[in-house]
Order: sequence, then structure tokens, then C-alpha cells
Amino acid sequence: MRQRAFRDRTEAGSLLAEQVRAAVGTAPAVVLAIPRGGVEVAAPVAVALGAPLDLVVPRKVGAPANPELGIGAVAPGVRVLDSELIARLGVSEAYVGSAVAEAEAEVVRRTRAYRDDRPPPDMMGRVAVLVDDGIATGSTALAAAAWARAAGAARVVLAVPVAPRQILDELRREVDELIVVLAPERFLAVGQWYERFDQVSDEEVRAALGI
Repeated sequence: MRQRAFRDRTEAGSLLAEQVRAAVGTAPAVVLAIPRGGVEVAAPVAVALGAPLDLVVPRKVGAPANPELGIGAVAPGVRVLDSELIARLGVSEAYVGSAVAEAEAEVVRRTRAYRDDRPPPDMMGRVAVLVDDGIATGSTALAAAAWARAAGAARVVLAVPVAPRQILDELRREVDELIVVLAPERFLAVGQWYERFDQVSDEEVRAALGI
């Protein structure tokens, strides 16, 4: 008997694809994977929609002494910061500035590694379907959604196999449609819901994109 919800990212993407296809219909769309793990999930979604597969690279901005706690996130040309959390933690402006600059530099590095000199996808008037292998806090997904809106997307659909139930309302406020296959109340990490959750390499991301 299986103990996890998904065998691997490909199976998760196949399950997600049916719901995404019903939501998007025949509208022109671009599937935007959030690397690295989101690429393997997004591939079946793109096939189901008959849409191009591309990516957007967000990066979490971690709190001092606790980098896993996101005080915000960045994407190309976009900053999404949790001012309430920053104030509650007493994070200095100097730290925020430094951490944001570091995250933005990593976004540039990863984008170049994955895309080479390819231009970003044309989002104007299209449905942006953002796909990751799961969401823990939502900061990077929200930065990716902000990027898609800024790029001219007509609608933003966020689609993930799993996310904690407690953050769904926050996510829904920031996108036009949220699609989640599994929303458990008890949530420790995205990987706990997969039988196989191997690291995805930069080379695998490039191969999925046909680079």
C-alpha cells in the first residue's frame, strides 16, 4: 500500500494536468515552471494544454539566522517582501537590502544557466500557468505570480500538487485561480508527499526545455 500521495513529480504533473486543462480550456497559455523541481511537474501540464513550456526563476529572501524562513522573495524585476514579518522580527533595512541583492544575483545566475540568451516568453494576453512541485510557504510562488502579471499575462493560474491548507486563502488572493491536488492540514515539507523526490539538476532543467 502506498504511503505517499505521489509516486514522483511526473505522476504528480499528470494528476495536476487534468485539473489545469479544465480550468484553462482553449485559452492561449504558457506553462511556467518554477525550477528546479517544478519543471518535471510542468512538462505533463504543458503537453495536456498543448502549450509551450518555459520557466520563471524566483528566489526566496531568508530571515537572519533562519534562511528557511522567508521574509519575501524576488523574481526578475519583481520584489515581494513581507513587511509585517520583517517588522515583527526586527530585521534591519541593511540586512533586507543585502539579502535582496544576493537573491536577485542568484536569479540572474540561474536564469542564464537555464535559458542561455533566449528571451523571456511573451506573456501578453496569455494565461500564465505557474507550476511547482509543491508549496511550503508560498513566497516564491507569489513572486513568480507578480512577475507574470507585470509581463502582461491576462490571467495567472497557480497549479501545484500539494500545499498546506493554512496558506490557500493567501495564495488565492494573489492569483486568478489556484489549483491544488492535495491540501493537508499537517504539513512538514513538500518531499514528504512523494515516494521519489530526487534533486533535479540544472542539466535536467535545460533538457526539459529543449536547450
